[in-house]
Amino acid sequence: MKNLTGYIVAAIVAIALLSSSLYIVDQRQSAIVLQLGEIVSVKTSPGLYWKIPLIQNVRYFDNRIQTFESPEPERYITSEKKNVLVDSFVKWRIVDPKQYYISTGGDEARAQIRLSQTINSSLRDQIGNLTVHDVISKQRDMITDMMRRKSDLDSRKIGVQVIDVRLKRVDLPQQVSDSVYKRMEAERKRVANELRSTGAAESEQIRADADRQREVIVANAYKQAQTIKGQGDASATAIYAQAFSKNPEFYAFYRSLEAYRKGFDGKNSTLLLSPDSEFFKYFRHSGSKP
Repeated sequence: MKNLTGYIVAAIVAIALLSSSLYIVDQRQSAIVLQLGEIVSVKTSPGLYWKIPLIQNVRYFDNRIQTFESPEPERYITSEKKNVLVDSFVKWRIVDPKQYYISTGGDEARAQIRLSQTINSSLRDQIGNLTVHDVISKQRDMITDMMRRKSDLDSRKIGVQVIDVRLKRVDLPQQVSDSVYKRMEAERKRVANELRSTGAAESEQIRADADRQREVIVANAYKQAQTIKGQGDASATAIYAQAFSKNPEFYAFYRSLEAYRKGFDGKNSTLLLSPDSEFFKYFRHSGSKP
């Protein structure tokens, strides 16, 4: 029984030693083997590897692309001495585990701080030579490309490759934004007032032209009406003259009847005339025979 127990203990110890002497590197990882704090080997290929138990230990690092975003927008000054707030992010990965461990101690937070300092320095240099309009619009791609190259060159010193750098948002500070919005509002009001003034001037011109055309039309209509009336009066006069020449006595009698009708058209009409007046010419001879 004592021998069996010894064998079992020996087997357990052997299995423990064997398991502690083996380690696996995943295809998404790289590893460094440390012996008493010193790097003795670097494993970048996936597989099963040996190490000395109790003396050597393994540190793993993720080879996949990682993202680091600035927690708060950073303030930068343009060539116009104006402040802008820039929010950015970085895509990076570990390409040299040994250098990464030596530079950062394998601490991802330290690596991100180094990347943040590099990006901020690069952005400060780039934006300091550009205007706000350039930063917001046409120069944006150029800025990100130069930042990526410069930050990648610096990050290689700590065993990191910068894949991409992007500007998520470029804003003006609140007080500057308010000033810009007020200036834009004033400009829009100026344009609106200018359009209103132009519209009012064109409206007055249209009204004046319409009034002129109306006066011309009325004048032409009055002229035509007077011409027609004159032609009618001339025709009437000719007809009267023709009728008068045919029977003057009858025409005179007809005109007298018209005068009587118009003179006595009211209910209380009163005329003060001499009895031998020409007005009563046909009344005086109304009973006589011809």
